Amino acid sequence: MISRLAKLRYDKLSNLPAQSRDKFSQIDYWLLQRIYRSVGQPQIRLTLGDRLEISPETGQPVATIVIRDRATLLDLLFDPEVGFGEAYRDGRIVVDGDLVSALEAVYRSEAEMGSGNWFARVVSRCMAFAQRNSLHGARQNIHRHYDLSNEFFHLWLDDQMVYSCAYFAAPSMNLDAAQVAKMDYICRKLNLKNGERVLDIGCGWGALALHMAKYYGVSVRGFSISREQVQWARKRGQQLGLSLQVEFVEDDYRNILGEFDAVVSVGMLEHVGPERYQAMGRILSNCLRLGGRGLLQCVGRNRAQHFSNWTRKRIFPGACAPSLRQIMNIFEPWDCSILDVENLRHHYARTSQLWLERFENSAKEVGAMFDEEFVRTWRLYLAGTVAGFRAGTLQLFQLVFARDNSAKPPGTRAQLYRE
Repeated sequence: MISRLAKLRYDKLSNLPAQSRDKFSQIDYWLLQRIYRSVGQPQIRLTLGDRLEISPETGQPVATIVIRDRATLLDLLFDPEVGFGEAYRDGRIVVDGDLVSALEAVYRSEAEMGSGNWFARVVSRCMAFAQRNSLHGARQNIHRHYDLSNEFFHLWLDDQMVYSCAYFAAPSMNLDAAQVAKMDYICRKLNLKNGERVLDIGCGWGALALHMAKYYGVSVRGFSISREQVQWARKRGQQLGLSLQVEFVEDDYRNILGEFDAVVSVGMLEHVGPERYQAMGRILSNCLRLGGRGLLQCVGRNRAQHFSNWTRKRIFPGACAPSLRQIMNIFEPWDCSILDVENLRHHYARTSQLWLERFENSAKEVGAMFDEEFVRTWRLYLAGTVAGFRAGTLQLFQLVFARDNSAKPPGTRAQLYRE
């Protein structure tokens, strides 16, 4: 019966007898109600074509989500998150109003409800197994995202291609200035000294490694398994005359050898997987000399749960945003000392909002590079990121740690906030 309902197009309903039309309308409305309740009855209007509508009981809706066909209704019923993502990508769902506000309303209402439906949980576990970050799997997962095109990322990131949370030390800062402020903030937290050796795990396009070398006089080895990123970083190093001071290596973090005074990893832990945290901790401990210290920054959550199914399907395969409890599995087995913990969630909300604005300004160029489905996919991802950090379903953790108790952190945090 469900398949027959899904195949019946709305433009043919008018050809049916009135009694049959009423019957289908009742079923459609029941499905619409189920979907609305399954996401916590957020402050949005939900419509099916131009025939049926569900609105909040009180207050004005922040946006209207228009579902164009019955098949999409059924997709949403089984897995609202993936169903919505796929339908928005295909143009079968349209958001009338601000997309970020609509998603934020849904995230807040879902968070109040607790766990999602059983079907989504089963899909999530299967996806985690299929996309596990083995040596081969990690390279494939990273390739699908970071190797899309350097030209694509350059359209909407800052000039230095920093693809992580910026730090808005002053309200008036633009994105470029805030990314420089973030890199300097990290260097001050690590208390870097001239002549030290630094390991950058998941170095991205190399901006942080080059900043540390140029302004703090350290030598850096940066590791990434994205070929596009490493090629870009090496070229930038040559342009800045830092090739002898900074080395970019295309290799997996599990193959790292050597001893360093400091270790930094920004935005890479999300691609490791909680089942490999203890092994990563062993690598960090082995790489740090006595008295060495490190900084780890990652997108996280308040409690352990799988990352968004749709995001793992279309944007970040194999990704996981861990809780602080999970992150501690990196440090506790190796008796590492935690020196500082900070949550920069609101800084990431602003960062991703600026990314979204830049992306929208470059949407025509992105569409010419790929297609309109790709544009809608990435619009939804970036808007969902803004909404997640605003709603608090996503956090941004920054931890400073030391291999042993011989590290001597500053007595106050004053040095972090100097100009």
